[in-house]
Amino acid sequence: MPDETTAVGDENAAGAEPTPDRAADEEEEVAEAGQRRVHATRGLVDLLLDMAEDAEPTSMNLVLAPTPAGEFDEDLGLDPETPVLTHFYMAEAGQSVSAVFGMDLGTPAGRGRARFLTHPQGPFELTERDDLAAVVLLAVPPWERRTLAAFDRAGRKLELVVLDAEPPQEELG
Repeated sequence: MPDETTAVGDENAAGAEPTPDRAADEEEEVAEAGQRRVHATRGLVDLLLDMAEDAEPTSMNLVLAPTPAGEFDEDLGLDPETPVLTHFYMAEAGQSVSAVFGMDLGTPAGRGRARFLTHPQGPFELTERDDLAAVVLLAVPPWERRTLAAFDRAGRKLELVVLDAEPPQEELG
């Protein structure tokens, strides 16, 4: 069932430093949700690593979104409220409006408390230049699971659990 690996990641959606209250709330959410664990589907992890390899030498910065474990068709063996990273949003979406009004319209409301970042030239740790979120998945070459890790906003490494599970089908409208 779950294949445990390590992961990196935390950026905020707007790229600005979070307010202390918001940062504390998000870190508390992460701690409560997984006791220092981050869950992601194998499909998402594989896709992110493939995209990172294709984008090299350009770095990537994507907003990640979860699906509650209870919404999956199969029992994941997790609390139904446990967030499982399943989707990403392109950072460019809504960028022109964001530049003018300072609002992130590329990410649906209530989504995006996690980010996927790449450091094509290293280092394999969060830096002061990174956009932070409650959880950050960070990848470096050679773009394999062993070079993917999860971090909290403070740069502390979290356990990344990769699940062999398909997210539920979403319907439009």
